[in-house]
Parts: sequence; structure tokens; C-alpha cells
Amino acid sequence: MHAPTELSVRALLLDMDGTLVNSDTVVERCWRRWAAAQGLDGDTVMRVVHGRQGHLSMAILLPDRPMEQNLAENRTMLAEETADVEGVVEIPGAAAFLASLTGHPHALVTSADRALAGTRMAAAGLPMPDLAITAESVGASKPDPEGFLKAAAELGVDPADCLVFEDSEAGIAAGRAAGMRVVGVGARAAAHAPTVHVRSLEQVRVVPAGDGTLTVHIA
Repeated sequence: MHAPTELSVRALLLDMDGTLVNSDTVVERCWRRWAAAQGLDGDTVMRVVHGRQGHLSMAILLPDRPMEQNLAENRTMLAEETADVEGVVEIPGAAAFLASLTGHPHALVTSADRALAGTRMAAAGLPMPDLAITAESVGASKPDPEGFLKAAAELGVDPADCLVFEDSEAGIAAGRAAGMRVVGVGARAAAHAPTVHVRSLEQVRVVPAGDGTLTVHIA
């Protein structure tokens, strides 16, 4: 447990899977099926894939394969994941959290492509932020900070004034590499040294401070 925390920020940058949307059942189905086809241990694969673009996960797991093969299989994987929404639900508190950001600077920063992000946000009943940095938007996947830095630049906010919400090791590392504070969301995040950790977004409240900043209250 941590003491109640207040953070003053100018923009919030939000991961999707595991942070706003619980898509673990779909991710498990698709990636364990891929692992079996490659003769890989499913648990080992699952420890790698969260937060990264699929072709990068494949490159880590099968380092001797040509990247062209990883990119081709990732296209197939994305199609499978986009078609499968069974079990996709919001992370507790996500809808109210997003509603509290209406009219304030924020962005989605996800390793999913735009089609998958739109499908999963809709399946979870969540609105898509006006600014979404997706796989097509960047040249480097998390844990590279490019996505978060691009979101900050498009919002016109200094990285130090941004607060990242993330669940995965790769995502938390990306936020920290961008020079941003990070709220780790859910059990997966706790082991990866976020600035502060919450069990769910129900512990988070965002209040305008009146000077262009937002005060993020974390219970």
C-alpha cells in the first residue's frame, strides 16, 4: 500500500491493453496458439508479449528468423486479434476516468494498430481519445519512448509535464525513458518500478487546478 498521492501534470498519456482495456483473454488465446505452432513454451511467450508490437516480440522469441517473416506473421496475428473480442472489457474505473479527461490534454499511446485499438476500445465501451498514437505512428515499439514523446509533442506539452498510465514492463520502461512519471496499473505493473502503483483506475481522480494543470489524486 502507498500513502495517498497528488501529482500535478499538464497531460495524461494512456496505454490501452491492460491499462484501459482488459484484453488478456484474447492475447492469451492468440499468442499461446502462436507459441504452440512455433514449439515454444506458452508461459515464456506471455512474459514477453505484453506492451510490445507483435513483430518485435517475435524477434525476441525467435532471434534467428528473418524480420520479413515476423512482420508477415504479425499481420496475421493482428487480424486474428481484431476479429476476436470475446472477453474484452474495460479495466475497472476506465470509463469514468476517461470521462474526467474530456476537454483536457490526453492521448492514447498503444502498440496496437489503429484497427485493433478501435475495435478493442469499442468492445470495452470506451471512447477513443482525439489523439491516438498507434503502431502506424511510430518507427520503434515500446520500450522505446518514441510513442510517448510523439504524443507529448503533438499535445504541445513538455515530457516532464506528462503522466503516463501503463501496465507492462515495456510500457513503463518507455514512459521512464521519455522522462515522464508513470502510474502503474494492475498487478502486472507492480514489479516494474512505476512512480506510483494502483490496483485499478478506480483509485485515480483527475481534477483541473485552474492554472492549466491537472491534479491527479491517487488513493
